[in-house]
Amino acid sequence: MVNPGPGILLIAEPFLKDPNFSRTVVFLCDHQEEGSFGFVINRVFGHTLNELMNDLDELKLPVFYGGPVQMDTIHFLHQYPDLIPGSYEVLDGIYWGGDFETAITLIKAGSIDTTKIRFFIGYSGWGSGQLNDELKEKSWLTAHATRKLVFHRKADEIWKESLKHLGGDYEMMANFPVDPQLN
Repeated sequence: MVNPGPGILLIAEPFLKDPNFSRTVVFLCDHQEEGSFGFVINRVFGHTLNELMNDLDELKLPVFYGGPVQMDTIHFLHQYPDLIPGSYEVLDGIYWGGDFETAITLIKAGSIDTTKIRFFIGYSGWGSGQLNDELKEKSWLTAHATRKLVFHRKADEIWKESLKHLGGDYEMMANFPVDPQLN
């Protein structure tokens, strides 16, 4: 396991009961003493970007459930730091935020590949010491993120792919039932 920090994946252990995070993968964007912040990258939200925001009728892009905090906010990760000003580099080749209007203009103009930008409603957040406590409880496995996993085209495969990315005994966890008592 690796220590939490920007660019680290939090992979929910197979039997985590919290419905907000069951079988999720969170991409950490920030981890400080005051708290941690990231996005669930493998859970598609039930509405597209144009359904959530005004004046975006032609942008039927998927929106992901970033987490249970501030579900009235839209965030984004992307791979276009030279085109979208104000971005924060989380990991080599993966950027968080920046000028939203510029991003939308570029998408409308076809100037960026929409598989290299991902929108999230809400985010996942932990207060001071909270994530470290959850790690001690073994609620999460940690791994270094990759662009392939963060921008995976099949969101429903990210959890299993993340476990395979860890390799070894973790790989077989991908096939564990959600509730072994029902097996």
